[in-house]
Amino acid sequence: MTIKLIVIGKTDNNELQSLIDNYTKRLGHYVKFNLDVIPDLKKVKHLSETQQKEKEGNLILDKVTNSDTLILLDENGKQLDSVAFSSYLQKYMNSGIKQLIFVIGGPYGFSEAIYKRANGKLSLSKMTFSHQMVRLFFIEQLYRGFTILGNEPYHHR
Repeated sequence: MTIKLIVIGKTDNNELQSLIDNYTKRLGHYVKFNLDVIPDLKKVKHLSETQQKEKEGNLILDKVTNSDTLILLDENGKQLDSVAFSSYLQKYMNSGIKQLIFVIGGPYGFSEAIYKRANGKLSLSKMTFSHQMVRLFFIEQLYRGFTILGNEPYHHR
């Protein structure tokens, strides 16, 4: 199984990018992982929030096939602790799917088309974080989930 994280816009903070790269490298020990960065939209001043979400949604959908499982990282999604998240990952690994895709939306969230295509929604917290920090938090949680599944000491229970 491959896990992909789709995000809108590059990480412009070098310290955050270094940490993201670190956890991405660590994840490679457990699973094939890809971070797919969709460039920020250009000339958005004349676009409404809905139009911007639709354009970003189309770019996201271009990267998803019919056989992919698509999970949105959304403030209204289900919240899991790290152990439950590791079980969530295991469930998908056992299901035989080829690609599990998680998506962090743009500044205004997701288009209706993305919500309709999604197979599920997860929330990392009720708090609001910058999209760039969510990348780091999520990739670290993926890594933590795999260390839990491997019964490794990274996660202290």
